[in-house]
Amino acid sequence: MEKTKWYYVNSGPCTPSFNMALDEALLDWHSEGLIPPVVRFYEWNPATLSIGYFQSVEKEIDMEAVKRLGLGFVRRPTGGRGVLHEHELTYSVIVSEAYPNMPATVTEAYRVISEGLLLGFQQLGLDAYFSIPDTGEKRQELKKPKSGVCFDSPSWYELVVEGKKVAGSAQTRQKGVILQHGAILLDIDEDKLIQTFKFASEALRDRVKASLSKKAVAINRISQNPVTIDECKVAFKKGFEDALQIELVEFTLTKEQEKYVQELEKKRYANDEWNYKK
Repeated sequence: MEKTKWYYVNSGPCTPSFNMALDEALLDWHSEGLIPPVVRFYEWNPATLSIGYFQSVEKEIDMEAVKRLGLGFVRRPTGGRGVLHEHELTYSVIVSEAYPNMPATVTEAYRVISEGLLLGFQQLGLDAYFSIPDTGEKRQELKKPKSGVCFDSPSWYELVVEGKKVAGSAQTRQKGVILQHGAILLDIDEDKLIQTFKFASEALRDRVKASLSKKAVAINRISQNPVTIDECKVAFKKGFEDALQIELVEFTLTKEQEKYVQELEKKRYANDEWNYKK
């Protein structure tokens, strides 16, 4: 039986504003029926702090530290909390809500899409599994997180190795289309990440920093052999193909499509009004 063909976009390192604009553009084109569903891999140049759609820059982010550290900055169209995109492979999946066997609920759609991540980690020889917060305390933490840092809390169906989070994802639904994207950590600089956030006290900052190493881990801290970005791409491409029973076909943007992305970038993600609006 022939597998359904999805597009595969391998963007490489891009600016933060271009990365978010391209994810939104792919969502637009898919909603209009111009392209099939998409799996995309990308990186960030420069290293970037991205924040969730609902986060407050004024309350949560130390922009002086962001600038001092030479980081890019962008607000995502998706929810979730702050992520430092540095030593990682970022993925995005764009697929219609009406896609066959795609669950209607956000949580269950996470599970279906993230199955590709699970198989990708297993391709790399890691014993990954889904996290399911199982205590009242953890469930409350999902509703009222203690900090704005993504890797500082449990989430439904996040990927875990040795009890620690190895990938953080966020999702939005617009125009009948699901956009899920997230960070697959190769390495993590806890000190740099913590510097970019505001805390009520230095004691709380120290507690969150200390807890990060217990809650999050990067692939190259647990893998027996160092893993490269290219090896990650191969592993997770196969993971998504196997999990979703699809064939990924290389797709390159046309000049007209690139222009559309650049216009969207200028209008939104390279615009201070968007990035600092909350």
